[in-house]
Amino acid sequence: MQGGGGPLLTGTIEESAAERHPQSDPSGNLTKEVSTKAVKYPSLRADECRRGNLVKNVASPCCHAELRERAEAQSENVKSICHPELDSGSVERCELPVTPDRFRNKFGMTPPVKAASCLVCSLKSHVQPMWMALSAFTMAARLSRSTESVAERLPQLNPSKNLAFTMAEILLSLTIIGVVAAITLPSLTGNINERTWNTQRKALYARFSQAIALMPSLNAYGTLTEGVDSNGSTVVTEDTAAETFVTNGLAKVLKINNICDNEHLQDCGLPEKFTAMHGSQYDFPTDNKSVNLMLVNAVWSGHTSDNYSQANVKAAAFETINGESIAVFYNPSCTSGMNEESYNVQSKVCMMSIYDLNGTKGPNTVGKDMGFIGALYPSDSVVVAPMPYAQLGAEMAFEDAKSYCKNLSSGEYRLPNLDESALLFVFKKYLSDYNSGNFWTGISYDADYAWGQGLGGDRGHQSLKTTSKRVWCVRR
Repeated sequence: MQGGGGPLLTGTIEESAAERHPQSDPSGNLTKEVSTKAVKYPSLRADECRRGNLVKNVASPCCHAELRERAEAQSENVKSICHPELDSGSVERCELPVTPDRFRNKFGMTPPVKAASCLVCSLKSHVQPMWMALSAFTMAARLSRSTESVAERLPQLNPSKNLAFTMAEILLSLTIIGVVAAITLPSLTGNINERTWNTQRKALYARFSQAIALMPSLNAYGTLTEGVDSNGSTVVTEDTAAETFVTNGLAKVLKINNICDNEHLQDCGLPEKFTAMHGSQYDFPTDNKSVNLMLVNAVWSGHTSDNYSQANVKAAAFETINGESIAVFYNPSCTSGMNEESYNVQSKVCMMSIYDLNGTKGPNTVGKDMGFIGALYPSDSVVVAPMPYAQLGAEMAFEDAKSYCKNLSSGEYRLPNLDESALLFVFKKYLSDYNSGNFWTGISYDADYAWGQGLGGDRGHQSLKTTSKRVWCVRR
């Protein structure tokens, strides 16, 4: 197909009135009369008017302006020139606009020829708008595909689409979040609690150290009267020792909210039961004997000099202004420092305390929110609060034991000193399930010997450094 200057088709073209005008019968006569003011070619005009290719309300009945001018010049019937089969004049055709040069140049069309035949005019009037419409449709389709592709790649930039998650996707996401939280939260919470307890433990130790240093002496508080029962056994008939130590001693140097006697220890926030470091559960002790039997009576067959006996003193309790609950186990007849070659450690410990950093809130477990603090020697007192790494470890030589503790947890742990070892012995049943044997302290006696502490007995003693003893690493 070529432009308006050459032949449109190479073959013979035949077009009947019925094909051009569906509303006419096969003879070319219209089945019903249409007013000359009516729209020409209704089926074609409706389609063309939507594209804006027809000029509306045009008085001229000819297809093209150049044919209308020739008809007027020759005084001929315009309809006979354009459409001889409609010579009856019952239908008039609206004028089609001349194709602009920019469209001709775009689609390779040649300039129009005014001398074209009516058949060429008719075909041109049909094909040209269709070609233009097809080109416009192709361009629009390309643009549409391009826009859709961008929208698919970036759906968030296309607000016309309703984007959302399905219920299955939401439930799956919530399930995954729940599983991850269940795995990570206990560990995260445990780490936070551990740091909090360590901070509170160090703060409590600092306050206790300052308070004990202000006390002139730690022994001889209260009244402790012993008698003999009907069976001839020695019993305590009057005991105000521990309660008096708290009321007249600690309360004057430490900020205390509440003091509880032996019958009301739980009123100060102490639990009725708690969990030891090795996992066993115990009733909360109420006197020295229930803490460690050897605090009251230690008898050694063949070593009478090492025998020890002390009255069973009842415990008292108090609460600090910081919320700690503390039970006090008291020895009113404690003695001076450990400078002997062998000694009974229980005689050196004046005050032995179990603390709970958060009262009855839990977990009420030794090594977590619970621990031990003690004061040794009646004057020039020393406050200790050892926290073991775990239960007693394997047996090894002295130097190996020191290295073992140093390599634990970034160097925080070490072997206990003599005073810390004494308190570990006092509360041994809450710290380890070993009840016999010995463990190393971190103190050397000389180049060849170092101090050890017995578990089955109360004695501190020297041993060769090459001897194997259990390891008990602690931190403050």
